[in-house]
Amino acid sequence: MADDSGEEAEAAACRDDQEEENMAAWLLGIKTLKIQPYHLPPLGPQDVRVRIKALGICGSDVHHFKNMRCANFIVKKPMVVGHECAGIIEEVGSEVKSFEVGDRVALEPGISCGRCCLCKSGSYNLCPEMKFFGSPPTNGSLAHKVVHPANLCFKLPDNVSLEEGAMCEPLSVGVHACRRANVGPETNVMIMGSGPIGLVTLLAARAFGAPRIVIVDVDVRRLSIAKNLGADEIVEVSTDIQDVGAEVAKIQNAMGSGIDVSFDCVGFDKTMSIALNATRSGGKVCLIGLAKSEMTLALSPAAARFSFTQKGLEDAFETSARGGNAIKVMFNL
Repeated sequence: MADDSGEEAEAAACRDDQEEENMAAWLLGIKTLKIQPYHLPPLGPQDVRVRIKALGICGSDVHHFKNMRCANFIVKKPMVVGHECAGIIEEVGSEVKSFEVGDRVALEPGISCGRCCLCKSGSYNLCPEMKFFGSPPTNGSLAHKVVHPANLCFKLPDNVSLEEGAMCEPLSVGVHACRRANVGPETNVMIMGSGPIGLVTLLAARAFGAPRIVIVDVDVRRLSIAKNLGADEIVEVSTDIQDVGAEVAKIQNAMGSGIDVSFDCVGFDKTMSIALNATRSGGKVCLIGLAKSEMTLALSPAAARFSFTQKGLEDAFETSARGGNAIKVMFNL
């Protein structure tokens, strides 16, 4: 009888290679994405390997997709995109005690150095050596699998889906904004923009106890979603900066009393002008959105205050880039 053990071993090795090949969405050029192999680094003793199951497209991903840059972060070589993600742990490092294979987790996308004064003071989000998923030159997480520090993974309760887990990162933006602005039961809030960040800021502000929330946008369809999510009033505005004066009066009338805190979740000259002019004296204006890296603003209002197939990949980014009815585009992997 012929000895075919060598052939069987070779076939088994081939199957293992096929099973282990990790695919990811690579940004190769303006509006050019392609699913290609992504070779992961070795699993460190304090790392976990996560099979990504849900990932949302962020506005920064769309900026990279459309322009190969977001603000001053420029894509200079092929890069895996994506950072709002959740998945299931497949392997744990030798020193990881807090997780087991099969745990469902949300991933914090930024890896700080842990050594600088900002990290040691607790402000690790400001670390100058931050490595952030999908922010050049760091590869992102729109892939079948990623390797990530275990201390930046957070176990999801049984009643939280993986899709909801992927929303933890954008939700944290709204929570952080409300903390910075000290939103509470006596704070009337105005929010510019009813996209994903505007909507999670709405939910966060309500959870912080804001008694009255007005949301402003140019898109009536998105405003209707904001209304369904609990906005007390919605105000449709134009894109013409000449309309600021009339629209400020309209927004103040919708609030019915002073606007204590305004969140600009868009980041245009006009939206910040509206926020600065609509907010009461002594109130607070918090800039969240960064549609433009530079703005030209009249600062006198502020000075008067004290304050995964290939086609699926392409279609998803085109849909997110168009906006409209698509509030949050998410991949199921």
